[in-house]
Amino acid sequence: MLTNLLFVVLGYLAGSISTAILVCRAMGLPDPRSEGSRNPGATNVLRFGGKKAAAITLAGDFAKGLLPVLLARLAGVEDTGLALTALAAFLGHLYPVFFGFEGGKGVATAFGAILGLSSLVALAAFATWLFMAFVVRISSLSALTAAALTPLFAWGFGVSGISLAVLLVMVALLVWRHRSNIRHLLAGTEDKIGTDRP
Repeated sequence: MLTNLLFVVLGYLAGSISTAILVCRAMGLPDPRSEGSRNPGATNVLRFGGKKAAAITLAGDFAKGLLPVLLARLAGVEDTGLALTALAAFLGHLYPVFFGFEGGKGVATAFGAILGLSSLVALAAFATWLFMAFVVRISSLSALTAAALTPLFAWGFGVSGISLAVLLVMVALLVWRHRSNIRHLLAGTEDKIGTDRP
């Protein structure tokens, strides 16, 4: 129980490290919370910071979801602890203690956490995102589609119990965090990949 709690706390603290803000500070770019969509994530950093800054942000957000789960797995933490560590890392990104609990939307961090739980589920979700991004060229719609299908992928690959419950919670939060994107999608005004929002 103590080991589980330790990794849950570690996961939350790792998730609370805002890669976007740190990358923008290091590269002399504006705070992502005050530019573009004002979301501290890779897609928004791409809008005003370019591909390099966005790629570093994406890698960092992905890693902070994956690494805590991998470390917990190496430490012999059982499935319940792994699932809660994954959720904690994701929640850390959404509500970071180091940045006033104002975080990003969580797509890359969620993907990293899911990869730590199940490589098959993560690969299926990533393939869905790639397919949608290629077809519709809208990052948010691609992410929402992949997220919505992730519990089905998990069920198909035999994921159950607390891990499946955690995935459902993560999907619900991802949809909630994308509510402004959903409004833009319904209005037909959502940005395509590589374009700027006025």
